Amino acid sequence: MAFTSSNGRTLTSLAEINITPMVDVVLVLLVIFMITAPVLQSGIDVAVPKTRTVREITEQRVVLTIDRDQQLFLGDQPVNIHELPQKLRQPNADPSKQVIYLRADERVPFGAFASVMDAVKQAGITNISIVTQPLDTKGAAEK
Repeated sequence: MAFTSSNGRTLTSLAEINITPMVDVVLVLLVIFMITAPVLQSGIDVAVPKTRTVREITEQRVVLTIDRDQQLFLGDQPVNIHELPQKLRQPNADPSKQVIYLRADERVPFGAFASVMDAVKQAGITNISIVTQPLDTKGAAEK
């Protein structure tokens, strides 16, 4: 596209787009994302045991967590073990088809773990998956 100036000279328009401001904005957004991403992964810090066979959780499920102080959490909310069966029962859901993921710190005594399992079974839920970490086979072979 050409323009004519007042003195009769033909001028061409600048057809290039200056991308420097766009790159600046993208970099700022990237920094913001890098800072906020770890914060968004909220949860209770639990050192789960390591096993050889681990299946990734790909769907949104109900997660029970027992931390090292033997406190029980349903999702991110603390819950009393005596109230757990009532909180797990869903009004229009078949408990036999409901899946619970149980995360427990590796230092939790077996008695506390068994009590939580019993409370889940009192709600009628029999499909309980125990969350573990994959075993580091490279590190184990080197040691």
